[in-house]
Amino acid sequence: MKKIHSLIVKSFVGPFIVTFAISLFFLLMQFIWLWVDELIGKGLDISTILKILYYASAMLVPMALPLAVLLASVMTFGNLSEHFELTAMKTSGISLWRIMSPLIYFIVALSIGAFFFSNNVLPYTNLKYAQLLYDVSRKRPEMSIKSGVFNNEIDGYSIKVDNKNTKTGMMYGFMIYDHTKRKGNKKVTVADSGQINITTDQKNMIVTLYNGSNYNEMKEKNPGKREYPYRRDFFSEETIIFQLPDNSLKKSNDRMFKKHYEIMNTSQLSIVIDSLNREYNIRKYQFQDRLLEYNYFKLESKIINKKDSVLYQKDSLRKYEAPEKLITIFNLDEIYQNLSNKDKLSVIRGASKSVKIIRSNIENNGQSLENRLRWLRKHQLAWYKKFSLSFACLVFFFIGAPLGAIIRKGGFGLPFLVSIVLFMFYYVLYIMGEKSATEDALPVFVGAWLASGILFPLGVFITYKATKDSKIVNTEQIDIFLKFLGRVLKLGK
Repeated sequence: MKKIHSLIVKSFVGPFIVTFAISLFFLLMQFIWLWVDELIGKGLDISTILKILYYASAMLVPMALPLAVLLASVMTFGNLSEHFELTAMKTSGISLWRIMSPLIYFIVALSIGAFFFSNNVLPYTNLKYAQLLYDVSRKRPEMSIKSGVFNNEIDGYSIKVDNKNTKTGMMYGFMIYDHTKRKGNKKVTVADSGQINITTDQKNMIVTLYNGSNYNEMKEKNPGKREYPYRRDFFSEETIIFQLPDNSLKKSNDRMFKKHYEIMNTSQLSIVIDSLNREYNIRKYQFQDRLLEYNYFKLESKIINKKDSVLYQKDSLRKYEAPEKLITIFNLDEIYQNLSNKDKLSVIRGASKSVKIIRSNIENNGQSLENRLRWLRKHQLAWYKKFSLSFACLVFFFIGAPLGAIIRKGGFGLPFLVSIVLFMFYYVLYIMGEKSATEDALPVFVGAWLASGILFPLGVFITYKATKDSKIVNTEQIDIFLKFLGRVLKLGK
């Protein structure tokens, strides 16, 4: 039995190493495809590019491991089944579970190792990766200008472009806010297109703009009239020179990035999640209390001579006391009907103004609370992902190993196709769960475990079918159903 287990492990380890390297290579190629225009031709030395690729490879390991386990398990058991080695073991009285047992221990150990990698190594590589990209963006500010996003890397200026042509380097929809005088958005430059170049000494950034205008608010001669004077100059071409803060690639401080959820381990995430949750609840209940205190329930000293207010005792609300302890209850309809037309109009205007203020306050505070809640969910997702991505290795093994035994096809062709289809299905579920949890469409726990939770029963089902030597799909029953459906359609005609 030891020789059989040794044969199984050796048959799996070789394909696993190869498939892991291939999986990591393909994922890295996807990363390079997305970033090639930002990395190549930007004056970066080879060592910096290699560092970026190295850190990116480490970030892709948690996603490459499950794919490698799936592909290697399908190939291993497909080869054993194709060469009738698996059949010989079963005829000798060895069950599929015993054949798979050494690899189950191996995958469990691999899942534990993947968890420790995600929890200890990955935060460090993410930190170095973020730090390196930030240092590169400081050296080459044009790299950090993303389409549709304001960039504030250059002190005193805020720059935004609508889109970029990566082949020609032309940028379209330029908008530059000049904040050097610290007086707000009083000086704005807008252009249809433009280009950014760095001087040879890398001390200045030259921005050449085409077909635009400069807007500049002027000082009012008579502030009481509020005339809002301004000056607008149109141009067909304009050049603006920005002095860069530093042209050297200096190492930034690690503390700038350590508060991000991708650069924390589980213990740090637990502490931050608890703090964020407590802060969110405090702000939520404080807002509720202020909303009730200043808009619905008012103190007696605040509502004297107010004709549109209902007098309540503040302490009775706080302590949830019986209604009998309310000081006074007014009949609003009766009060309103007894008012003069002028007072009625005044009450309506005051109420309308108050409602608008309350609505604006609710919208602003609601958006702030929603942003805090979304940030909290991202931390919770990062905590669960440390476990779910590691557990995915075990899920894919229980899918791949019995599936390989059923399809009875080794090599790299069919197993690769099957593995890619299953992994794409897993990845789509993974992204859906993450997005749904972030937007509060699903609980965070459900969103983080959605992909593994759906595929795990599939793995149990395929393993059960493989141990019983039965087909996953009974083609005879499908043929019977299709014939029956054909007869029903004919009778319908």
